[in-house]
Amino acid sequence: MELARGVVAQVEQIGQLSLGDQLATSGVLRIATTHTMTRYKLPALITEFSRRYPEVSIQLHQGAPAQLAQMAQNGDVEMAIATESMHLFDELATVPCYRWGRSVVVPHGHPLLDCQPLAMADLARYPLITYVFGFTGRSKMDKAFGRHGLSPRIVLTATDSDIIKHYVRLGMGVGVIATSAFDEGDRESLVCLNIDHLIASSVAHVCLRRHAHLRDYMYDFIHLYAPHVSRETVQLALLNQGTPAPSATLPWL
Repeated sequence: MELARGVVAQVEQIGQLSLGDQLATSGVLRIATTHTMTRYKLPALITEFSRRYPEVSIQLHQGAPAQLAQMAQNGDVEMAIATESMHLFDELATVPCYRWGRSVVVPHGHPLLDCQPLAMADLARYPLITYVFGFTGRSKMDKAFGRHGLSPRIVLTATDSDIIKHYVRLGMGVGVIATSAFDEGDRESLVCLNIDHLIASSVAHVCLRRHAHLRDYMYDFIHLYAPHVSRETVQLALLNQGTPAPSATLPWL
């Protein structure tokens, strides 16, 4: 099946290249990713991309990691931007782009604000609101508690960072979110406490079908998302010849 996919992809690429498709400035760019990425990382990027390519229609598809991987493998999307459960993406070309960390969010006046630096035992004392397992680094959080012999008391899970923050405001518990999902508008009601010293960082990847043909504007989208990732790096990954960058050398999201 893997060989057949490669052959089909190369046949498609020959047909597209023969039509001068690579230089096209119109079409559809379908991207599968999570709510957090769609809401907090992509808006400025998409605004700039649409300015450059007004004839390219962008379709955003949100889902769980397994759904993102399946959409990319089936060719339902041109790329997936994934941050968790990377074993699901083994059949795809993956390009590591960023490290990202987590933070705790609490209302003003919460007792955790007096615990500096925060410890896992401090978090274990409170009900937690965080991502559904398989989303946005949840497994690393669970492992961090396990290393300390602790079990988190999770009272609510969601796939949406905004939902987590909403229930923190309602007083249901302490939120654990991607740091990038806390913005200026949240500061009026919430305080953000970084916990990178407690939970290891995760990596955001761009995931593509191996041997896929990318139009120039698709490479440009990846460059806008991760300016430090070269076109050559993407092409080597597509050919399964790339060497992933060590996570420690990647910039923070």
